[in-house]
Amino acid sequence: MSNVAHLPLTPRVQPDRAGFGELRAELHSRVADQDLVDVWANLPHAERRLVLKSAGLKEDATQQISQLAKPARDAIRAAIHRMSDYANSLKDQLRNRAQHPSCELASHARQAIAEGNTKAALHWLSLIEKGVA
Repeated sequence: MSNVAHLPLTPRVQPDRAGFGELRAELHSRVADQDLVDVWANLPHAERRLVLKSAGLKEDATQQISQLAKPARDAIRAAIHRMSDYANSLKDQLRNRAQHPSCELASHARQAIAEGNTKAALHWLSLIEKGVA
């Protein structure tokens, strides 16, 4: 067994024209969980516990990710992706949330009040109360 060649921990990027060498190196680092190691190292202890709980694991949050078994690392990766997807969907909902239609009617009512037009202000307020918008 002395003639067994060990692979380098970080794959070398071979020069190529289409950028496939970088993609290959990225895939190799993902297989070795290098991206997960970086994420895990930067997570505060409380967030690690949350990720472990989301993954359904009872491991110690102070452990390095490399000390965990491959199925545990896969569960952590899946939990991080789920949580990230959930956070992104919440952000998208907040970005795409339009103003409530009654806001426009309320602005018309405020403008009518500023102009001293009580009749118009009452009209806009009645539309809001009826739930027209």
